Amino acid sequence: MESTFIIAFIIYALAMIALSWFVSRKHHSGEDFLLGGRSLPLLLTLGTTVATMVGTGSSMGAVGFAYHNGWAGMLYGIGGSIGILLLAWIFAPVRQYKFMTMSEEIAFYVGAHPVIKNVIAIVIYVASIGWLGAHIIGGGMYLSWLTGLDINTAKLFIAISFTIYVVIGGYTAVVWTDSIQALILFTGFILMAIFSVQHVGGWQAMIEAQPSANISWFALDKIGVLPAVSLSLAILVGILATPSFRQRIYSGKNVKSIRQSFIYSGLLYLGFSIIPAIIGMSAFAMNQELANAAYAFPHIALNVMPLGLGVFIIIAGISATLSSASSDAIAGVSVALRDLYRLVMGKMPTPERVVWLSRISLVITISISLGFALLSNDIISYITKMIAILMSGMCVCGLLGRFWHRYNWQGAMASLLASMSAALTVSLQPAWSEYWGNPVIPALISGIIAGVIVTVLTRQSTLNTQQALAKLNAERAEMESF
Repeated sequence: MESTFIIAFIIYALAMIALSWFVSRKHHSGEDFLLGGRSLPLLLTLGTTVATMVGTGSSMGAVGFAYHNGWAGMLYGIGGSIGILLLAWIFAPVRQYKFMTMSEEIAFYVGAHPVIKNVIAIVIYVASIGWLGAHIIGGGMYLSWLTGLDINTAKLFIAISFTIYVVIGGYTAVVWTDSIQALILFTGFILMAIFSVQHVGGWQAMIEAQPSANISWFALDKIGVLPAVSLSLAILVGILATPSFRQRIYSGKNVKSIRQSFIYSGLLYLGFSIIPAIIGMSAFAMNQELANAAYAFPHIALNVMPLGLGVFIIIAGISATLSSASSDAIAGVSVALRDLYRLVMGKMPTPERVVWLSRISLVITISISLGFALLSNDIISYITKMIAILMSGMCVCGLLGRFWHRYNWQGAMASLLASMSAALTVSLQPAWSEYWGNPVIPALISGIIAGVIVTVLTRQSTLNTQQALAKLNAERAEMESF
């Protein structure tokens, strides 16, 4: 069985590599490589958005959370679906400005100030490394547990598989492979939910096996109302502040297709939210002694499904990891080429070098992430906690900048620092962490208050919106080939 899983994974990875070459063979410019030519149709935007949403967190996180907390596993999907619907309403219109990165977008809101653009770019790039490391670790644990491979060998397999097809095809490869993976994901998860419920003796048997608190409304009796709200809000904030979701806006064909794809994605994800909860609860009904709840998903794949379907389910789980990792990789490299290159070199890369530099940056970025993943799980855990802390500040900057034209770079910096400080303070106080569930609510409130106060007390940006956009467009034009 272990050799069967390894062979299936290799065949799947080779298929994704072949697909990436085929769909990107006619793309040559930097904009093609990093943004798919800014012409992605509705269905591709829908597919890549859904695949990114149903990532490592849903396959191992939400299922594992449901294993311990029952219907609270649905909170991931509820927060995510609300987040993508808000993204459609609030931020889809920024497609008209032709931004390339989220750091460029937030800088636009505050007069194209270089300090904010550079700070946000650094935050995004570091965050991308952390996200990639988390995906590599999650996928490596998953593959190792299923196949018997050494954990570091499994991590290497995961990293190499998505590196090859992203380096070959860039963003076009990402959205096409994501779309295929989305189909595999939904089919695999639904089949697993059906078979797992049947295996434990039906719906009623699954429910009766749960602690009473776990089957209350969203398991609020188990985790509490405020921690439940905090968990959903953290997922929501993650979507509003994650660069890979903004990349879907910048690369979409037009505002209408972007909005439609996000609305469909949100509704699909809302319906999907019950699936990880059912899988996790079924795993609990089967075995209440799992050493690690993250293995609830592969535990069912190995012990419930027929071999053929089990292999398909395993590929579905790996698809969740690969789709999220590839999206974060290309978002990080877009920032590296658009913003960090200028920060370090003092100029933009020339058009003829963008694709080559992008491929080199992808290899370097993924290699750094793999290095952290191979070094220590604890380091990545620390990094991902820091990412969660930084995301709240970026969310505040985006929201205030979008709705309040008076917002300036000093206010944005205050929002970032206040959100981070509040989140760190809550995280370091066990009693406060237990009360809030996670630091997202204090971080958001602190970031908003600090941003408003500092903006009011300082001068308005010297550039208006038209001037700020012109400045950013002039920079970007240096690396565009059209």
